[in-house]
Amino acid sequence: MAETTRGYLRMKADYALSGSGGDELIRSDLYELSVAARKLVHHAFMIGSGLGFGTTFLKFLASFAAIYLLILDRTNWKTNMLTALLIPYIFLSLPSVLFSFLRGEFGKWVALIAVVLRLFFPQRFPDWLEMPGALILLLVVAPGFFASTVRDGVLGVIICLLIGCYLLQEHIRASGGFRNSFTKSNGISNSIGIILLFVYPIWRLILKFL
Repeated sequence: MAETTRGYLRMKADYALSGSGGDELIRSDLYELSVAARKLVHHAFMIGSGLGFGTTFLKFLASFAAIYLLILDRTNWKTNMLTALLIPYIFLSLPSVLFSFLRGEFGKWVALIAVVLRLFFPQRFPDWLEMPGALILLLVVAPGFFASTVRDGVLGVIICLLIGCYLLQEHIRASGGFRNSFTKSNGISNSIGIILLFVYPIWRLILKFL
């Protein structure tokens, strides 16, 4: 094997010593380097795109899980835990496409209608609209520091993780233990919804420290 390698290198060196052969050899090496660079960029792009798609998908999953828990809380999951924490969780985990859309003109109009109904027509503003209304107001009026720096940084991920931990331990306590939280009526769906809250922040932390 060593003899073969030395012979190949000797052959390339002898070929390079000839006038036109040296130029052709340089062009061949440059072409091989350009092909290797293109492959490297392609693989890096594919890996980056996969991770970006995975993060966006998990954001959708976590946001919908939080919305699902809010719906349960307003229907048949009445507890004393602070489910209002799901509002900042949705704010921090909402995918960028939906966040920008709701923070724009559409969200401003919805927030204005919600405020007008709440102030002047309270009888037409049901209780179950208070949480969605608060979310829209938060999306619209949040300063840029929270809407960009906190949301896109490690601090936002840690806040999401802490909210998930709090809701999980409160749910287990309210159910009378870990086993009951998966066996009581509606316990399984509630527990799965809370567990899904952990998927996005854990994924972001893994990507951060890899």
